[in-house]
Amino acid sequence: MTIRVAIVGFGKIARDQHVPAIAADPRFELAAISTRSGDPGLGVPSFTDPADLYREMAGRLDAVVIATPPSVRHAIAAEAMEAGLAVLLEKPPAATLGEIEDLERRAHALGRCLYAGWHSQHAPAVAAAAEALRGSRVERLRISWLEDVRKWHPGQEWIWEPGGFGVFDPGINALSIATAILPMPLFVAEARLDVPANRQAPIAARLAFSGGDHAAEFDWRFEAGEQWTIRVDTADGRSVELRDGGARLFVDGAERPVAPHGEYPALYARFAELFETNRVEVDSEPLRIVADAFLIGRREAAEPFNWTRTS
Repeated sequence: MTIRVAIVGFGKIARDQHVPAIAADPRFELAAISTRSGDPGLGVPSFTDPADLYREMAGRLDAVVIATPPSVRHAIAAEAMEAGLAVLLEKPPAATLGEIEDLERRAHALGRCLYAGWHSQHAPAVAAAAEALRGSRVERLRISWLEDVRKWHPGQEWIWEPGGFGVFDPGINALSIATAILPMPLFVAEARLDVPANRQAPIAARLAFSGGDHAAEFDWRFEAGEQWTIRVDTADGRSVELRDGGARLFVDGAERPVAPHGEYPALYARFAELFETNRVEVDSEPLRIVADAFLIGRREAAEPFNWTRTS
């Protein structure tokens, strides 16, 4: 059967990733859009309010993809499940652990398909890296996730508000990969959060994890391209490194071939599998790590951030 899906929240990630992934998968049909930004002109019904979408599209819709800012996802997803729809949550799945735990409970109680998707876990090198590290003891871990916020989130004020995650919006992608490939859980021992004087969320963060020489660095002030790497050194002298956000894999310094990059097509393939069997799949570990960092993190004042660069 064709899964008739609507997208709720239509920003850059919806236009650049979700729409092409839906169009490329014959199991899905884009049936509607809900956005406060006006009809995006995709030739499908467009609604300002998700409640209107659910009511007007009743009987013509099977699932919704929620790609709004995380602070409003809980209510939208809960209402969608009450309306009988399967739900795919863009990352991070909710603003708090309590919200995603509640959505998981609701999905089980209502018998709805719910997928808290982490697109970076579908990067080509992730599964092979997890296999390479299976049964290993990690001696050293370095996560380095550096990029330019002006390039990747141009003008998006919500990322600086409480619940917007700040630099952890991309940083949680790295953590989703790390939790997928590492043979042990990560527990935050120390955290430093650099918060601009005129903002509520961090522009940079440094984490130290318990149990060894394990650390992560996230920074939105990096203007020399992107640096999205995870390197793991094992106790038996091996190294496993993911580069370019998990698109490339190096084992003991030698690059291993991986499949072409296709995170969102793979994300939708998994959603189709879960939909067909009406299952719930929620991985809260990346969100738990970020929550722990905010709980114990030491705030440091950073220079005010403005979208226009000053000399």
